[in-house]
Amino acid sequence: MNKTKRTEIFERLRVQNPNPTTELIYKTPFELLIAVVLSAQATDVSVNKATTELYKVANTPESILDLGVDGLKKYIKTIGLYNTKAENIIKLCQQLIELHNSQVPHDRKALESLPGVGRKTANVILNTAFGEPTMAVDTHIFRISNRIKLAPGKNVLEVEKKLLKVIPDEFKKDAHHWLILHGRYTCIARKPKCDQCCIFDLCEWKGKSQNKKP
Repeated sequence: MNKTKRTEIFERLRVQNPNPTTELIYKTPFELLIAVVLSAQATDVSVNKATTELYKVANTPESILDLGVDGLKKYIKTIGLYNTKAENIIKLCQQLIELHNSQVPHDRKALESLPGVGRKTANVILNTAFGEPTMAVDTHIFRISNRIKLAPGKNVLEVEKKLLKVIPDEFKKDAHHWLILHGRYTCIARKPKCDQCCIFDLCEWKGKSQNKKP
């Protein structure tokens, strides 16, 4: 895919959604961090339902730490892998208090050192909470990047590096959200909604010939 096509793709996505953001509900970087940790292998809808109740009683490292593992589990038990996530979040809160003055660090290395926080989660925090032009490659972005030939890669890190290389600078801050939302609602896994796609004519997916716009 050439530069002209990539630029047009993001121009159209920007017109369609000028101010994209995460669908996770949060008010502070800490609330976002907890929500993103919980969102691994879970839907944003399920996470929002859990955190809406959790944040009413605990939305700081200290207050969640006070809940303890068992107390936290009561609020997140509807979310996949909640046992492991509860243990990681309690440890994460301890580290934030002890090492970062209860603040979410604005630093990749520090973020990735927190329990339950990997590269993708760190990228989400750096992008959404701090406005950095990072690319958190989830299943949606990985699928789209390979399907439409935007930035093909064999693994998420390869796709991440290619996207940061080929996406024009003016779009990098919001590209993460545009691609996730496009993959979540239009370029879905099993049967892409090509008839609703704003970048259909720019897509280089071979299978689109079987799923033409009317």
